[in-house]
Amino acid sequence: MNLLEELRSLDPRDPGRWPFAVRAGAVGAWLAVLTAFLTYMFVWQTERVRLQRYQDEEQQLRSEYRTKHEKAVNLLVYKQQLNDIETSFGALLRQLPGKTEVPNLLVDISQTGLAAGLQQKLFQPGAEVKQDFYAELPIKISLTGSYHQFGEFVSGIAALPRIVTLHDISIKPDSKGTYDELTLDLTAKTYRYLDEEELAAAEAQKAASEHKSRRRGAH
Repeated sequence: MNLLEELRSLDPRDPGRWPFAVRAGAVGAWLAVLTAFLTYMFVWQTERVRLQRYQDEEQQLRSEYRTKHEKAVNLLVYKQQLNDIETSFGALLRQLPGKTEVPNLLVDISQTGLAAGLQQKLFQPGAEVKQDFYAELPIKISLTGSYHQFGEFVSGIAALPRIVTLHDISIKPDSKGTYDELTLDLTAKTYRYLDEEELAAAEAQKAASEHKSRRRGAH
């Protein structure tokens, strides 16, 4: 009887009667399958998770490298852009008057209305509102005249060498019986830069306020 016929004659329900060589081979095959299964479950699965983590880290590092490489390549471009921004900022800053120039600017705004032929009913500077590096000065203005004169006034304001913006604009008839006489109410805002002493005082006040807030939070 050859090996193939011998294997066919085996009773799978009675492995105890199998020849020793067959039983040893079956046990070896079963152990090989079990070893492969356990290796897959406890070794390969764990290593696959670790491999995926390493692959994700590799992709992240590659992305960071590309970003830093692009920044390094464009460093000169960024520096030039920064210089351009600083130049533009300096040009805008020069359009802000200093504290001593504000009175003359107020006169210029008032004279612009008179030069347009408008009658000035109200010209009332308000309290300054300080921001990071500049102060904002609102001025309530009421003028009487025609649409054409109002246009000249707005054009004159735009032509001033200093920055002046117009807000809360309202135009209405000056009286019920007239159509060419109108009243223009608005708020003009001009700006000035803060000098070094004012900036230092603002920084000190901000630091004191933050310190006080931290102390309140600690309690």
